[in-house]
Parts: sequence; C-alpha cells; structure tokens
Amino acid sequence: MDKELKKFFRELVEAPSPSGFEEPAQEVYRKFVKKYSDEVKTDVHGNVIAFRKGSGKLKMMVSGHADEVGFMVNFIDSDGFVYFRPIGGIDASLLPGLKVDIYTGKGKVRGVIGRKAIHMMEKDERNKAPRLKDLWIDVGAKDKKQAESIVSVGDPITFQLGMEELKNNLVLTKATDNKAGVFAAGALLKYLGKKKIAVNLYCVSSVQEELGLRGARTSAFGIDPDLGLAFDVTTATDHPTTEKKTYGDICLNKGPAISKGANINPVIYNMLIETAKKNKIDYQIEAAPRATGTDANAMQLTRRGVATGLISFPNRYMHTPIEIVSLGDIENAVKLAGEFIKKLNDKIDFIPRI
Repeated sequence: MDKELKKFFRELVEAPSPSGFEEPAQEVYRKFVKKYSDEVKTDVHGNVIAFRKGSGKLKMMVSGHADEVGFMVNFIDSDGFVYFRPIGGIDASLLPGLKVDIYTGKGKVRGVIGRKAIHMMEKDERNKAPRLKDLWIDVGAKDKKQAESIVSVGDPITFQLGMEELKNNLVLTKATDNKAGVFAAGALLKYLGKKKIAVNLYCVSSVQEELGLRGARTSAFGIDPDLGLAFDVTTATDHPTTEKKTYGDICLNKGPAISKGANINPVIYNMLIETAKKNKIDYQIEAAPRATGTDANAMQLTRRGVATGLISFPNRYMHTPIEIVSLGDIENAVKLAGEFIKKLNDKIDFIPRI
C-alpha cells in the first residue's frame, strides 16, 4: 500500500465517528476523493457522495459506512461520574478498565470506564458479565459541577484512538468496522484513475449503518442506481472457539469475501467470481442465506430494486477496541471492484435467469 493510501487509512480509523457524529471521518473522505472525482457533495443526512462520470447511462453506487460503534453521555451523578448509553452493539464484558475519549464542544476529554474492584464483588458477581448500568466513566472530576464544566449529556464517546501494525500485513484499530469500507470506496476511485469507464460511478461514505442502514437507504434513494456494491467487514472465523460448521471458514490474508445469497444479484456475483479468477485475485465465498446487515441490503430494496453485490473484509474481534484486518485483503477488494467496474457497460442485463 502506497504512502498516500496508508495515510488515508490511518486518518479514517483515527477519526472519531460514532453513528450520528460522523463528520470528522467524512471530512477525511471528502479531502481524499476530491482529486479523483468529477464532483463531491454531502447530502442532508451527512452521506458524502463522490461522483465519477462514465461514458454510458448505467449508474452504480459503491458504499462503505463511516460510522462506528461508541457511546453517549447519558447522566452525570453528584460525585462527577459519567454514565453512558451505547451507540450500536457493544459487549459490556469488554469495557471495564478501557480508556475512552469524550468529544465535547470544548474539545476531547479522556476518561476510563470503571467498575467495582474484584475484591469488593460477591461470589456470584464475579461470574456474571457486567451490565452497562453498573459501569461508569471516570474523568477525574471532584463533583458533578466540575464534571459538567467539561462534559455534557449527549456528548459522543469512542474507544481510545490509535492504529497499530502487526505482523503479516495485519492492522489493529478501534473502528475497522467500517472505515475499511470507506477506505475501499475512496481507494477505488484512485485505482480507476483516469481510465475510461462506461458506468456513472457514485462512491458513497454513508452514515448511521450501525443504527439500521440509514445512510445507505437515503443516499441510494437519491442516486437511484441500477446496480450497487457494498464494502463492509465480516466476522473472521480463524481464531479459537469459533465453530466453522456454523459460521463458515473466513480467514484473514486469504482475500476478500464475496457474498452469495438472497441479498446478492446472481449476475453480479458471477461477474465478481469471473473477475477474481481472470485477474488471479485471492477471494473467499461467504454464504449469506438471509438479508445481510450491510449497505447492500438497503441498496437492494431501494425504489424498484437494485442489483447488488457485497465484498467484505474478514475482521477479528468486531465491535471491540481491537479489531484486526488484513491490508492485503482490502487492497485485493479494491482491485476486484476496479476490474469488475471496467467490464460494465449498458448492454449487461442484471435480471436473474437460468
């Protein structure tokens, strides 16, 4: 991965963007895609849409969602401890002892998530996962008045920022889900460069996916695409205690996962597989027997219906502060999508047939 792309990736994953508060990540995306697009606009929902004009009539939407899971300040008690509610799905058992950042009108405030020490727990408490209501954030305030002088109810909260590179081209971040997809949408525009394409391409950094695919739904309605492709993460199963007979065999560094199932247009699926084989791109197949919880689902059900595909990056430890993905898988996904787009033209019929 070249320096420009690595910088883009790092800035995205380090930008705070819980659902409903995506502006910092969206600004990173806007800045990057500007020189690779014919037009960049932001809609009233906050979706950022980078447009690349093609020579034909076909319209294609590519989407990755910019929002990440996080928290929101909900209550400050008389002693200055901050209570919070989750934004998106988070495992409460992971939270005690973690550093978090609270984003206020006056800047960032560091805090730690506290819980009663194990020495003070009854026997039955030690064997139970904590409840969110039994956790708090300690910002070091001496009382409610001092806490309220630096944080307010409604302030968004994220896990502590940062990105670390591991061995074998792996990276660890708090928000690979789904800054990796936003990165891929932007990197796709760079990959295509000035090459002529027939399709009119709309690369979207969508919002509020973690709350119900909201940004993809509104942006797809506005774009009214003929076909769509979502970039997202999927749960890797290459670690202990995971039952592959139930969850499939999805591994890091073995290529992006191409989904197959009800959410996926079979013409697009077949074209993606053919493209991967022709260009010798490593890939995996993910079974998706139901609607996927991704932007592909929202796109597929827009207006009269949209032919959709889904390319995912295997992700270990999803919705935690230590999500791990392979940069190689992401690069292969961008190449796969780019070569697929080069093949598109107005004559392709996406209606499923035997």
